[in-house]
Formats: sequence, C-alpha cells, structure tokens
Amino acid sequence: MKQPKSALPFIFITMLIDVIGLGIIIPVLPKLIEEMIGGDLSMASTYAGWLMFAYATMQFLFSPIIGALSDKYGRRPVLLISLFGFGIDYLLMGFAPTIIWLFIGRLISGVTGASFTTATAYIADISTPEKRSQNFGLIGAAFGLGFIIGPVLGGLLGHYGARIPFFAAAGLALLNTLYGYFILPESLDKEHRRKFEWKRANPVGSLKRLSHYPVILSLVVSLVFIYIASHATQSTWTFYTMEKFKWNEKMVGYSLGFVGLMIAIVQGGLIRIVIPKLGQKKSIYIGLTLYVIGFVCFAFATKSWMMFAFVIPFSLGGICGPALQGVMSGQVPANQQGELQGALTSLISVTSIVGPLLMTNLFSYFTAADAPVYFPGAPFLMGAVLTLFSVFFAVRSLEKHH
Repeated sequence: MKQPKSALPFIFITMLIDVIGLGIIIPVLPKLIEEMIGGDLSMASTYAGWLMFAYATMQFLFSPIIGALSDKYGRRPVLLISLFGFGIDYLLMGFAPTIIWLFIGRLISGVTGASFTTATAYIADISTPEKRSQNFGLIGAAFGLGFIIGPVLGGLLGHYGARIPFFAAAGLALLNTLYGYFILPESLDKEHRRKFEWKRANPVGSLKRLSHYPVILSLVVSLVFIYIASHATQSTWTFYTMEKFKWNEKMVGYSLGFVGLMIAIVQGGLIRIVIPKLGQKKSIYIGLTLYVIGFVCFAFATKSWMMFAFVIPFSLGGICGPALQGVMSGQVPANQQGELQGALTSLISVTSIVGPLLMTNLFSYFTAADAPVYFPGAPFLMGAVLTLFSVFFAVRSLEKHH
C-alpha cells in the first residue's frame, strides 16, 4: 500500500523532532547531575553512564515489543502514544527533584524511545523496493540534522538553567503528537497486520538468529567493537571537554553541532561517492584506520581547537559502517534481510548498554582525586584499542571470504 508523497515529510519531521529532543539535553546533563548529587564532574559521569544504561536496556527490551504491537494495531497509534509518552517524560525529568526521578524518566524514555522502530517500519510500508534505501537515508539525515540543532539549542537554552532544555524538549514532543494526530496517515492496512506473538517480540530471539549466518559472524563482531568504541565520544564528550578544556554548555553544544554536521556530510553525501569508488573492502579498512587516528588524537588533544580539527578525520571514518553493512547484506538472501537488520538493531542496542558504562567509568576512574594517573582521555584510548580489535575481525573475515 503506497501512501501519498506527503507521508514521508511527516515521518521525517517526527524523527527530527524526536532527535532534537534527545540532543537538546546532552549539554546540560552534567550540570544537572552535579546539582542533584552535589558532586564533581568525575562523579557525575558515572551517574550519566548508569542513566544511559537504564535508557538502552529499556530500549533493547521494548523495541521488538513495540515493533510487534505496531504490526498488530498499525503504526499510527503506536507512534502517537510513544510521542505523547516522550513529552510527558521530559516534563517529569524537567521537574525531577532527585536523581532517582531522573532515572525513572530515563527508564520511561527508553520504552517510548523505541518509536524509531515504528518509524522505520512506517518508511518500509510506504516505500517501493527501489526507493527503500534512499528513504531509509532520510532517517540518517533526520538524525544528523537533529543532532546539529539539538545540542546547539540545548547549549544556548542551558545558559538560562539546566532544566530549561527539558521543558523545550517536552514542548517539541507534545507539539509533534498533535501534529501527527491531525496529519499522519496510517501506513499499514488491515489485511497486512499480524497477531502479536511473544516469541517474536523477544530481543534475545533475534540475536540468536545471527548464528544462522556463519559467513558474516566475524563482520558482526567487528561491527560490535566499532559501536562500543563509538561510546568513547558519545558518552564522555561532554564530560571530557568540560573537565579538560573547561568548556561551558554553549561550547559543548556548538562542538556537538559541528560533529553532527560532519557526520551528516559523510553519511548523507560522501559515502555515495566514496564507497563505489574505493569498493567496500577498501572503505572498511580506510574507515577503521581513520577511526583509530581520530580516537588517539582526541585522547591527547591539548587545545580546544584541536577537538574541532580532529572531528574531521574521525567523521570520515564513518565510511566503514555502511560498507560493513553492505558486505553483510550481500551475504544474506533477500527474504531474510528484515531479520538480519532486526538482529543487528538488537545487537547495536546491546552495545549501547555496555558502551556508556565502560567509557564513563573509565573517565571517572582516571579523573577522580585518587586516580593513579590523571588522564581524562582514557575512554578515547580505549576506543582506539577496541577499533583495532575491530580491524582484526574485519580483516579475518574479508580476506577469507571475499
């Protein structure tokens, strides 16, 4: 069932507002946690790790359930309820009197944040096969754009108080719900719906399915290491730059906006040119090498401007992800692509459970008053080491099978 063209922009805007809501609170989180626990950045980073852990765990458990519910009741009601939940949740976090309330908020947003699954399914419903990957590119574009606008906005609003960005995010999500309620059409017609089955909505089940594809197992392991490594930047950037370069929320917001812009350029434009030119194998090797260089440079940066400069080689490393996924897709028959993508999504959410805890605890350990050596760049070095593991598994698989 193909929808009128108007449905795509709505989904794009819905995802964009979702991501802005996520990005808007990043620059102020350290300050808010410090206020609540009465501690320093080093302590606050550990709490931030556990907050991300809470969010990612719920997302891992609920993504398949919410996906299956949208297969039964249609995409529209599930998306709207998720968005409404998001809005209420940001309000809750904005008013949160203690850190426990912040945790409750993150647990709820992990459940409602699983709306990305539904949005992806929505795009699959309304796309013809030949347009599908282009339309999925819109998700990447919404992410990129949202992470440019969100943190910059959060940094500017955070100037007026650590809680203001939460209220802004709540306003956006609730507006989005209204917008969707009046404008978003249903994409899944009645005859294509299926029963809700618990065994299909089981996240562990979809992970087990990966073992059906022994050829790509090494590549999957390689991808896992990259995703865990990426949490060096995702989970500790704010803390690292505030600790080492004494950045304020505004500066953090601008820097993350720049990161978002670079990622959008690479993912939105460059990969379409670079991967066909270099071929998938070379793209994977070059991308991983650039990641290692970027991580090491971040770890030892001594001036603020260096963080901006090193974002460039680091973002260019982003050519390896799509190339890896391309090689994997090529090894799997067409009627199992959905299952493969579902399993990979579950796997990525597992890395979002492990990654933040590992990286924020490393940061906390090496910046604490009693640290054996003071080295805030530790998470980035860890990122470089994990990427080297990734190189090992990628080479092993690509030289053997391809």
